[in-house]
Amino acid sequence: MWALLSLAVGSFGIGMTEFVTMGLLPRMAEDLLPAQYASSAEGAIGQAGILISLYALGVVLGAPTIAALVSRFPRRTVILALVAALLVFNALTLVMPTFGLVGLTRFLAGLPHGAFFGMAALAAAELYGPERRGRAIAIVMSGLMVANLVGVPAGTLLGQRLGWQAAYGVVVVVFALAFVFIRIFVPQQQGDASSTLRRELGIFRLPQVWFTVGVAGIGFGAFFAVYSYVATLVTDASGADEWVVPIALIAVGAGMVVGNIVGGALADRSVRATLLYGLGAICATALLVGALSGSTVWLIGALFLFALVSTTAMPALQLRLFDVGRNHLAIASALNHSAMNMGNSLGAALGGAAIAAGWGYVAPAWVAAALAFVGIGIALWAFAAERRDVARTIVTMEREFDPDRAGTDTIPTV
Repeated sequence: MWALLSLAVGSFGIGMTEFVTMGLLPRMAEDLLPAQYASSAEGAIGQAGILISLYALGVVLGAPTIAALVSRFPRRTVILALVAALLVFNALTLVMPTFGLVGLTRFLAGLPHGAFFGMAALAAAELYGPERRGRAIAIVMSGLMVANLVGVPAGTLLGQRLGWQAAYGVVVVVFALAFVFIRIFVPQQQGDASSTLRRELGIFRLPQVWFTVGVAGIGFGAFFAVYSYVATLVTDASGADEWVVPIALIAVGAGMVVGNIVGGALADRSVRATLLYGLGAICATALLVGALSGSTVWLIGALFLFALVSTTAMPALQLRLFDVGRNHLAIASALNHSAMNMGNSLGAALGGAAIAAGWGYVAPAWVAAALAFVGIGIALWAFAAERRDVARTIVTMEREFDPDRAGTDTIPTV
């Protein structure tokens, strides 16, 4: 258990560094883009949203690449190296004096993100065995959820009082603790000695993998379109004071914790149904967030529901990647976080663009609804393509067992 909790400390740090930026975005825009902020707060905040997108871009590029390169090395050694990189790059965020350099450090901090989760999930599964691997992975991932419930609101409040750099200072301390705990409590495990970069990257030859990445990158971009601009939804759209932002973030974090628990159970029943109904619920609750944004109390309630249904569908995405990724488990596990951060990057960018275009601070909610709707279309397309592939396989097998039927069968309509 101590080994899993040590890994969960690392996932807590990742959750905090990824999402605390969203609560502090107005402060970071004011500090790093003072001229733009003085001219147009909306424009500066929209431009500052690229810091979220740059971190997400680092995850997108780093997760599959690093996972493919390191899967054959001892796992604890790899995990420690990834935690050290996260510590260093977040420390650099503290001291960089310009917007461009802070953006660079956010990109670099994103690179080890997905590979850490991929290797940690494999280590946890091996520690607990195949019959309890789901629970083991859930413990590791719980750090990410607790970060959104406790770490992000607390970091946001601290950043509002002492400056946004203070929140990243806490992140650095968390990664230092994670490094020590992992070194002490996580046993060494051998990697896959037969793994090669070419073999691991073979996962990208599977069409259903691309469909799944598309569902995450577009459909689940809806969650990040709203979450990235929670601060401005609360203060500007609903007219609340800045101290209410951490309360809204707590509501989002609570929704994520509940949604993760419910989503795991639903995904075990049906991955497809959980994805489709989940995306539909995301679309509906995004519209609810927009409709209720004029009232602070109702907005916070809508944000809780929005986070709950969004996170409910996320475990199904992980299982879907395991199912379609075949024997590429290491990279499939990391690719889940890469795909989700494609959504992070896209959602943050489109939400910020909508605000900067003058559509108002509620605009990210409408963007979120549109992204979820597109995600439903991609998921339906993927499932239809999979049914056609299964039908072709059945016909091929029938022909092999009964050659006399060759040329007479047709692929059934599905």
